[in-house]
Amino acid sequence: MTDSRVNSWVDPARRIGADLHLDLSESSGPGGRRAALTRALRDAVRSGRLAPGTRLPPYRSLAADLGIARNTVADAYAELVAEGWLTARQGSGTRVAERAEPLRRRAERVPVKAPPRARGPRHDLRQGTPDASAFPRAAWSASYRRALQQAPNEVFGPGDPAGRIELREALTEYLARARGVRTEPHRIVICSGFAHALRLLFGQDRAGGGGVLRGPLAVEAYGLGFHRELLAAAGVRTVPLPLDEDGARADRLARERAVLLTPAHQFPTGGPLHPERRAAVIDWARARGGVVLEDDYDGEFRYDRKPVGAVQGLDPERVIFIGSVSKSLSPALRLGWMVLPERYVGDVLAAKGEREAWVSVLDQLSLADFIVSGAYDRHVRRMRQRYRSRRDRLVAALAEHAPHVEVTGVAAGLHAVLRLPPGTERSTVKAATWQGIALDGLAEFQHPEATEEETPARDGIVVGCATPSEHAYGAALEALCGVLPPAEEPTPGESEGRPGSL
Repeated sequence: MTDSRVNSWVDPARRIGADLHLDLSESSGPGGRRAALTRALRDAVRSGRLAPGTRLPPYRSLAADLGIARNTVADAYAELVAEGWLTARQGSGTRVAERAEPLRRRAERVPVKAPPRARGPRHDLRQGTPDASAFPRAAWSASYRRALQQAPNEVFGPGDPAGRIELREALTEYLARARGVRTEPHRIVICSGFAHALRLLFGQDRAGGGGVLRGPLAVEAYGLGFHRELLAAAGVRTVPLPLDEDGARADRLARERAVLLTPAHQFPTGGPLHPERRAAVIDWARARGGVVLEDDYDGEFRYDRKPVGAVQGLDPERVIFIGSVSKSLSPALRLGWMVLPERYVGDVLAAKGEREAWVSVLDQLSLADFIVSGAYDRHVRRMRQRYRSRRDRLVAALAEHAPHVEVTGVAAGLHAVLRLPPGTERSTVKAATWQGIALDGLAEFQHPEATEEETPARDGIVVGCATPSEHAYGAALEALCGVLPPAEEPTPGESEGRPGSL
């Protein structure tokens, strides 16, 4: 067969074949290429490299891969079928015979026991995670299919470090409508979540120099320790900002270059930043030449109050607005965004780099479709109702079984803070652990440099209302009430003189 006749079917054959590595370096020996192919296949079966039942590539595919004629492969297959090494059936292809035993038996396999999986808690009431069972699989799948079908070819090439324009345009409209954010698509940079945003803003650049922003950074006296550790690793000093019932004390801002706030729903203590303090922090940023980092924590989940707009809307050039779908959809998606002042866009894109490991482009397109189609709004409204119901069940259970425990921070968000009698936080967390309940003590979130005078420490636990699945939530509440400390006993002095006392 001439080369032109072979090449006429090489390309289509490669498209339909399966890979099979064979060494035909001895094809110059007795019998030529056919004999070399027969020996190579026989040796692969004998050694066990081709296990019984393995399907071999079609004649055309293997011939194309090896650069030999199709009839050569067909003849080799036929010889091995006749010898009993292979079987050939109509519609099933050519396979290694089930009774073809390796000449040299492989060492007896000793079953290797997988390491025991760490047993999770019986009742997971940790904060910060949505109900994983409520992920909108059908709606997300529909958006993913549409995104894949409609994606232009350029999607499958090198991407834009800012993120897909379709998602940035969808976010521009959604954030303006739902959160009061003022921006344009070119000022949005897609990232994989809040922690990634912090790394881009404060991490070293590719030349080893400083990040886009530098410390010191003012942070709320209560917040996620993980974020403080991340910043410390980047060489950024954090300064605790006192908190009270109106949120962060903006009047205590001084020489810091930036401030990180959760103004929609302070984490973990709860409550929005007071309007006067929202204005005050913008005034500070203007006067100081600083910048406000707005973590839109739980911004979409409010129950007993009107929506609280973003601080960014007060001055888009002084606020970096950071959000994600980690609470509204799932942290597994790793989808977030930064809405940047104009002067930071170029530096953030430079920090991200041309070949940075971006968020999946198809996930970006899927989220864009999910938002534009209205599925995201419907999902958020549905989950808002579900989480409000769970919040109400928690409050009712405490009113019945532990009325002495005060519940705070429940007007919005996915968690609540249970205020405990003084000196009982550590023992309560320990008792919960013994009973298989996962939750967090309030003290874990306090900044290590926060002073008692500025932000008095109070005993409490942080309870996630969203983490358990719907069917497991009732049992989790019952277990929680069983580990709460009893009401404080009145001291002898307090009981003296009361009506009916002895």
